[in-house]
Parts: sequence; structure tokens; C-alpha cells
Amino acid sequence: MRILVLMHEDLIPPDDPAGIDLAAAAWKTEYDVVTALRGMGHEVRPLGVRSDLGAIKQAIEEWKPHIAFNLLEEFDGVVLYDQNVVSFLELLRMPYTGCNPRGLMLGRDKGLSKKILSYHRIPFPDFVVFPIGQKVRRPKRLAFPLIVKSVCEEASLGISQASIVEDDDKLRERVAFIHETVGTGAIVERYIEGRELYVGVLGNQRLQVLPVWELDLSNLPDEARRIATQKVKWNVKYQAKYGIMSGAAKDLPDGMPERIRHLAKRVYRALGLSGYARMDLRLDRDGNVYVIEANPNPQIGASEDFPESAKLAGLSYQALLQRIIALGLRWRPDKAA
Repeated sequence: MRILVLMHEDLIPPDDPAGIDLAAAAWKTEYDVVTALRGMGHEVRPLGVRSDLGAIKQAIEEWKPHIAFNLLEEFDGVVLYDQNVVSFLELLRMPYTGCNPRGLMLGRDKGLSKKILSYHRIPFPDFVVFPIGQKVRRPKRLAFPLIVKSVCEEASLGISQASIVEDDDKLRERVAFIHETVGTGAIVERYIEGRELYVGVLGNQRLQVLPVWELDLSNLPDEARRIATQKVKWNVKYQAKYGIMSGAAKDLPDGMPERIRHLAKRVYRALGLSGYARMDLRLDRDGNVYVIEANPNPQIGASEDFPESAKLAGLSYQALLQRIIALGLRWRPDKAA
């Protein structure tokens, strides 16, 4: 097939990466996807996108791809605008991979998604959202410790050990940090002490849930909270120093894997997701599971959690990409509602 791979214009990978440390390359995911698709015999054209929808329309009209493989995580520097690119593809009647625009909108907005989960009685930590400009008044129902995050940014942007707050002064200080430094509203949640679990889901109507994955933070310093900070996620030296790694979750309580997989399906359907997504959860010491957030279109570089868990389920990297393409070709926007 002819596959148009949409990516940020700064992340177009070189044809020959000789002499470059692939593990540290910002465009590693783009390189992995393009290389794997070409290895499968597809004709692939990477297209760098920043703020011009016209470039997408022109490429589609001139090259007539069978599908657009969507690796965009923003448009014109705004994370929430990626849903509009997918809407544009739908208006052009162009099949695409990954999540539909409504699912992207609901999944990206952590506050709105939790309100929907509440309607479906899906467990999550109690929370409050403080938009930019709103005075910080903590509801009495929210007891410390709390964690403060961006309401829409991903990849642990703005999350550090200082994100856990124990009093109202620190709460106001951290909310101001998110407003001023990250530039978004802040979501404040009850902090759940426990294990950091991830579970991938593939599908449109019929869903396949991948094995439960865990980010092992057990070797962090005793005084550190076990959370996926920006440093934990992206600092290779920090990961090596504290033995931070992810893998199949072990020693889960009896029946817990099945319970988590069922919960992941409920979240996926409640938020109207499609294609593929990853659910982030916390498991506390009493065996309670809380949904932290849903991540439509998670990272799919060959060594990332989602493809690794798919491999454990019997899907090679190439088979996973082909499955994602097939789901994109079968998605029908007009029948989604």
C-alpha cells in the first residue's frame, strides 16, 4: 500500500542513520515506524507537518495514499489541536490510523474524561481542575497528599517530585507553576500510593487487551514518591542509576489481571476511543485500582511499552503496525455515533 506517514516536521528521520545513537534520537519512533513499514513492502512517504493543513491535502491529492499513518502529537505547537488534524483527514475521506477526533478530545482532557468515567462508575482519584486565572481554593473533600499535573499535556510534562504537595501553600505554588511554565490548566488529584500500571488496548468495536505492564520504581531513593516524573520517563542516565524499567506486571493479586483488562475495556468504550490506546492505572496496597488517565495514540517506537506488551501477546512489531493499519482502514466515522 501507499502509506503517508504524518509527523512533526522536526522529526523526519534520515534515510541513513549511520553514526547516530538511535536510542537517544528524538525521531526514533518515526524511524522505527517508517523503516518497519518499508520492510513490510509498503510504499512509504514521510510528511513533516507544523501548521499547514494544505501540505497534507496536497500530498493526498497528488500521491493518493491508501491511508495516513498518524504520528502527530500536536499541530502548530498545541497538543489539543491534533484532534483537528484527524477531523481534517475525515473531511477529506482519508483513512487514518489511531484514534478518532472525539476520542482524542475526550482522552486529552483529563478533567472532562474523569467526569465521563464518573458517570460510568469507573474508579479514579478524586480531583479538581483549576483553569488559568482561577483562584486556587481546595475543596474540603480533597485531602492531602495531592498531585498537581497539566490538565492536557502528556509525556509527564511538568511532573516532578515537587508535584506531590502536602499543604495549601505548596498546592497554590504548584498550580501556579503549571499555569505559568506549562501554560495549561492544572488538574489536582488525590495521590494514590502504589504500583504504576499500564495496559494497552487495540480495536474499534471488538477490543484486544494487551498484557498488564508495570513501571518498576522500587529502586528510587526512600524519600522519593513512586511516580512517573519527567525525569523518570525521559532521562536515560537517571533510569540507569535507579534501575528504572518496565515489563510485564508480576505478582498481581488473584483475579487482578482480568479485573484490570475488563476495566481497560470499559474506559476505552466510555471515552469512544478507536485504533489503539494505553490506560494508566494505580494499584494501591489494599488492592484498589484507580484509572489515572487514558492515552489515545501512545508511543509506538519498537522498544516502547505498547509494542513490547503486544509482543508478549504474540504480535511482532510489524504485525502490530499492520493491525493498526487494518483498524484504520475499517474505521467508519459516519457510523461512530
